[in-house]
Amino acid sequence: MESDNGKGLILAVASSVFIGSSFILKKKGLKRAAAFGTRAGYGGYTYLLEPLWWAGMVTMIVGEAANFVAYIYAPAVLVTPLGALSIIISAVLAHFLLKEKLKKMGVLGCVSCIVGSVVIVIHAPKEQTPNSVEEIWNLATQPAFLIYVAITMSIVLALILHFEPLCGQTNILVYIGICSLMGALTVMSIKAIGIAIKLTMEGVSQIGYPQTWLFAMVAGTCVVTQLIYLNKALDTFNAAIVSPVYYVMFTTLTIVASAIMFKDWSGQDAASIASELCGFITVLTGTMILHGTREEEQQASSEQVRWYESRKSTNEEHLISLYSPEY
Repeated sequence: MESDNGKGLILAVASSVFIGSSFILKKKGLKRAAAFGTRAGYGGYTYLLEPLWWAGMVTMIVGEAANFVAYIYAPAVLVTPLGALSIIISAVLAHFLLKEKLKKMGVLGCVSCIVGSVVIVIHAPKEQTPNSVEEIWNLATQPAFLIYVAITMSIVLALILHFEPLCGQTNILVYIGICSLMGALTVMSIKAIGIAIKLTMEGVSQIGYPQTWLFAMVAGTCVVTQLIYLNKALDTFNAAIVSPVYYVMFTTLTIVASAIMFKDWSGQDAASIASELCGFITVLTGTMILHGTREEEQQASSEQVRWYESRKSTNEEHLISLYSPEY
């Protein structure tokens, strides 16, 4: 008979396969939708009528559900690092199905992101699971976490109102930053909802507590915001780059939010703290490499466009001269 860890491992791997595939399905759906209306990157919502995009959404939901159940059978230090497999799956599928080539430096960036994220998760402190929604509400309303939420929402508003119109189409960190910041808050809310469901199923009803419904409203708002800006990111940038950058930022911010809210950092030894710092540096390096690769692709693309326009202009001038009455 399979052990609990074995079940968790299988579910976590299956989750990565589904989530990694969902990026590609949604990307192909967004490409098809762009041919019949305004692109998602420019505020369009025609992708909602595209079956392939919905197939990607269903695939992502199945993957997230498998990931949620995996945490029931196996510890977080086993399940969370396996989420990095979705990056590899997404990059491989993008290479073959979307013809989005990932250069050697991009591969190095992916590897750095995966290694750094795994180091962070492995050495992250273990959290203490609350026993009620009220207990989570007390943790969520402590001054330190309220300050974190205020800073997060300020950054999100700045990204949406100022940086998105300015450089949203050229800087991948704008859209992914919004998704990741809201995603960390989503995880905190989802955890509260999960505990409420578990306690209710065990006979201790949490439905009557207003905090349960408040957490549900926050989670719903955050999820919708994530989906909108993730679609914009996928529609604008290379899927092989969106996936690892999103994973890295989301994982990092979720660990930080959890540490602040649940005070998980207390009792950490020097070796664990040093390892986490090394992980953060590795993640930052990988992100910079990936972003640099994206900038090189944009420069190469713009140079090709300029060459084509110059060539076209030269040909037109040549044809005009041939058909000129002077000849």
